[in-house]
Amino acid sequence: MGNKRDQKKQSILEVAQKIFSRFGFNKTTMDEIAKAARMGKATLYHYFRDKEQLFYEVVRNEAKTMQDAIANAIQGITDPKERLRVYMTVRIECLNKFAIAYSALRDEYLEHLSSIKKFRADFIAYEMRVLTSIFRDGVDKKIFSIINIHEIVKIFIITLRGIELSLITDSGLIIDKQQIDLLTDMMLFGICK
Repeated sequence: MGNKRDQKKQSILEVAQKIFSRFGFNKTTMDEIAKAARMGKATLYHYFRDKEQLFYEVVRNEAKTMQDAIANAIQGITDPKERLRVYMTVRIECLNKFAIAYSALRDEYLEHLSSIKKFRADFIAYEMRVLTSIFRDGVDKKIFSIINIHEIVKIFIITLRGIELSLITDSGLIIDKQQIDLLTDMMLFGICK
């Protein structure tokens, strides 16, 4: 049945995430993943055509976890400033966790960026939708004074991507709640009436 297959695939992804986070993409083999998942390599290839696809699925799974955490956190918040603050907090906290989980990938991150371009494009589209909704709501409620929402959203995304890259490439960097609040206040300053 499809459900059993999905459970097996999820189990493989969880094992692969642990191995990728420990050894990185280059040093991880399909043999190691199959062995850790207690299956034959041929069975592993039944679920994933190659290591790159498996890595992509692991990263996509992490992104889905982040999207779900953001959606759950901002759901029901009616104040656009608070929704933006919670969005930023959850997004950066997830990045902190991502950076810790993938510490072994820091040196390889840029090398493999091309293999996850579709994931990045999908995630950026998701962020654009959410942030546009928050800013549009703030403008409609006369809380934000924004002439070009699209450009503001692009700036927010560029800033978040810069933070993401810093967290992934700098093993000692963790951004705490106080710093997230300070960043959010800094980004809100000038758009609040």
